[in-house]
Amino acid sequence: MNEIIYTEDMKEIATDIFSFENFVKNNVVYVDKTEYAYRLLNHSKKSFFLSRPRRFGKSLFCSMLHSLFEGKKELFKGLYIAEKTDYDFRPYPVLHFDFSGMEING
Repeated sequence: MNEIIYTEDMKEIATDIFSFENFVKNNVVYVDKTEYAYRLLNHSKKSFFLSRPRRFGKSLFCSMLHSLFEGKKELFKGLYIAEKTDYDFRPYPVLHFDFSGMEING
C-alpha cells in the first residue's frame, strides 16, 4: 500500500485562486509556465490567440503575463524567466478587460 506523508512545508493546491500574485503570496503550488511566456514574447508574431479548454489555466496565464508586464520581478523569484533568461522586467502599460460579470442575453 502507498502511504501519503504530509509535512508542514508542503504547499497546498489552490483551486479557487486565479491571480498569479495571489498564488505567489499564498505560497501554493504553481506550475511554472514562464518559459513558455518568454518563448512567446521573443519568438512569436506580434499577436496570438490563446485557446485552451475550460479550467485549463488561461486566466492564471494571463494574470502571470499581467504581472510580468507590470514589471513585478519580486513575484518571479525562483521561476524560469527570472533565473534563466535575460528578461528585464521593464514595466509596460497593461489593459485588463474582464467580461466575467457580463450577462449574456440571447
